[in-house]
Amino acid sequence: MLTVIGEALVDVVQRPTGIEAHVGGSPLNVAVGLARLDHPVQFLGRFGQDAYGDSVGAHLRSSSVMVPIPPDNKPTSVATALIDDDGAATYTFDLAWELPGLSARLPLMLQGATLLHTGSIATALKPGAAEVLAAVEHAHPSSTISFDPNCRPSIITDQEYARAQAERFVVLADVVKASDEDLEWLYPGVDPLESARRWLSLGGSEGPALVVVTRGVKGPWGITKAGEAEVPAPKVDVVDTVGAGDSFMAGLLSAIVDRGLDGAQNREELRAMPAETLAAIMQHAARAAAVTVSRPGANPPSRAELNHG
Repeated sequence: MLTVIGEALVDVVQRPTGIEAHVGGSPLNVAVGLARLDHPVQFLGRFGQDAYGDSVGAHLRSSSVMVPIPPDNKPTSVATALIDDDGAATYTFDLAWELPGLSARLPLMLQGATLLHTGSIATALKPGAAEVLAAVEHAHPSSTISFDPNCRPSIITDQEYARAQAERFVVLADVVKASDEDLEWLYPGVDPLESARRWLSLGGSEGPALVVVTRGVKGPWGITKAGEAEVPAPKVDVVDTVGAGDSFMAGLLSAIVDRGLDGAQNREELRAMPAETLAAIMQHAARAAAVTVSRPGANPPSRAELNHG
């Protein structure tokens, strides 16, 4: 069982041609991406008992994502995405993020979980961020931990806090993915690849097994203890970039799970991953992202679509 914990929200997308609404949230998108790649996955997050919340629940169920936490009485979170003429998205947010009582339910909810992924708003926005960190700490002895900071400077404006919070999760993570924009914001004036190399060293022998940096059209770059690798971005006509990083994350984790490297018992093998294997899993992830950017919204591919491509 794979577990994703984090925010669910509705993206209200404003394009030059009109307004659309899509279910989103970075962790939710990763959960859907993993489920569409035929992995059993549960999503631990929150959404409200309202029309937007109904669409969130229906979207998760339609992709066979398990949802053990029922809707609550707060409004569903909303992100407004403004799409420019080049397809790039900028966001504003109206959010509620907390998971009260989660800690008491973790032993049952995380029983049998071989991988726990989190990131984005969920790991930085109070009060829920503390609950997410507690969940990661609970899962760490038995599960592979995955983290994507997916920074939102319009929400978390304090760079020092955001940097410290990201590093708390990096130290506990086995698999880390960040965009070059994330790292440039967290560490101004530092080459993003140098920041990734530093992240790999955080926690010493207990730190990340691999750190991957997405770089848009330049393609992803990654590092393990065994070396560095990069692969080109697939050529594709871009409709928009909404959810591209989340599809990449799902593809990356899917390739790791397909190789039987999930679960804390496989942590040392994951840390020993050679650069050639890292390149192969990044290539798989980049293909997943390419499918998503070729169509509107955060719409990750199925395994059949990915294999066909």
